[in-house]
Amino acid sequence: MTSESASPALHDAQNYLLQVYPRPDFVLERGEGAYLYDETGRRYLDFVAGIAVNALGYGDAGIARVLSEHASGLIHVSNLYAFFCNSGAEAIEGAIKFARRFARDNVGEGKTTVVAFDGSFHGRTMGAVAITAREKYRTPFMPVMPDVRFADYNDAASLEHVMGDDVCAVVLEPVQGEGGLRVATPEFMARVRELCDQHKALLVLDEIQCGMGRTGTLWAHETYNVRPDMLTTAKPLANGLPIGAVLMNQCVADAIHPGDHGTTFGGGPLVTAVAGAVLERISDPEFLAHVRAMSSYLDESLHDLASELPGRILELRGRGLMRGLRIEGSASAVREAAHDAGLLVATAGEDVVRLLPPLIIENQHVDEAVGKLRRILA
Repeated sequence: MTSESASPALHDAQNYLLQVYPRPDFVLERGEGAYLYDETGRRYLDFVAGIAVNALGYGDAGIARVLSEHASGLIHVSNLYAFFCNSGAEAIEGAIKFARRFARDNVGEGKTTVVAFDGSFHGRTMGAVAITAREKYRTPFMPVMPDVRFADYNDAASLEHVMGDDVCAVVLEPVQGEGGLRVATPEFMARVRELCDQHKALLVLDEIQCGMGRTGTLWAHETYNVRPDMLTTAKPLANGLPIGAVLMNQCVADAIHPGDHGTTFGGGPLVTAVAGAVLERISDPEFLAHVRAMSSYLDESLHDLASELPGRILELRGRGLMRGLRIEGSASAVREAAHDAGLLVATAGEDVVRLLPPLIIENQHVDEAVGKLRRILA
C-alpha cells in the first residue's frame, strides 16, 4: 500500500505508536461471529482470535448483554476489595512470587530457583521474560531475573538433570504456543509431577493460551490426570477485556498474606462480570462437546491437506483448536499470503503456521480456512 493510499489510521500508527509488532496494511474495524472486517469492508476469516483471546468470536449477544447491564454500575473499586490481575504476564509474575513465598514459609531461605523449558513463552515482563526460553525475547533485556534453569521439553532426563532442592517451582505449558505448538506427553507430565513432589517444588501450569476450552476440555491438563499446585489463566477469560488470574491449591493460598501482592486495576466488577459469563459458557458440557467436534473435523481436514502436500507440510502439531503446521519455507510468508486471501493466521517461530480460531467455529469455517491454505501452500 502506497503512502498516498494508506489509511489515516495506518499513517498515525506508523508515526505515533511504538513499533513493537510488524503491522499489516489494513485496519480492522468490526467483527461478527468468526469474521473480521477492515475499514474498506473487506472480510477476513479469523483463525487468530486475538491470539486465542476471542474464544466466543465477535458480536456475541451474551457478552454484549453483560457489558450493557454492568456499564452503568461499578467499573473499578481497586484490589483493596477484590483481586485478579490484568494479563497473562501478570499472572505469571504472581505465580513466581507466590512460589517463592511458599518456599520461604515452608522450607526456608535459598529455595528460589524456577525451572522452565526450551521453547517456552510466558510473557514480556521481566520475571516472565526470565522464564521464557527464546533468546530473541530475553537477550535484549539482560540481565533478567536470576535463579532460572531450563530443561528440554518432553525430556524427563533433562529435567532430572536441572532439578534440585533449591527449586521452588517448575513452570510448564501443557501445549506450547510460541514454542511451536508442541504437546506435553502423558509420561512427561507425570514425571514432572513426581519430580516436583520429590524436591518439594510447586508445579505451575501455564494455561494462558491452551486453557479455557481450547483443547476440548476446560483446562488442557485435565486429560493427563495430573493436578498442578498453581495454574495461570488469562487470554480468553473475558473474551477480549483485560483480565488474568492465578488459581492455586489451599496450601499455597495459606502461604500468601495481606500485602504480599496487588495491582491497581485487577478485579474490576465489569470485567469480572464478563469473565463469569465467559466461564459459564465455555465450561458448559455442550459447548465443550462442540469444541471437540470442531477439533476432530479440523484435525481430519489438516491431515487430508498434509497428505496432499507432503513436501510443503512437514508436520502437524497441537491439540484441539490450537494447531500448528510446520512447513517447508517461511511461516511469515504464508501469514502474509493468507492476509491477501482473506484469512488471518499466526506464526510460532520461523516455520510453524499457527491456527487459533474462535471456539464457536462450524464446519464451513474449517472448510473455508483449509481451502485457502491449500491454495496458498500448493
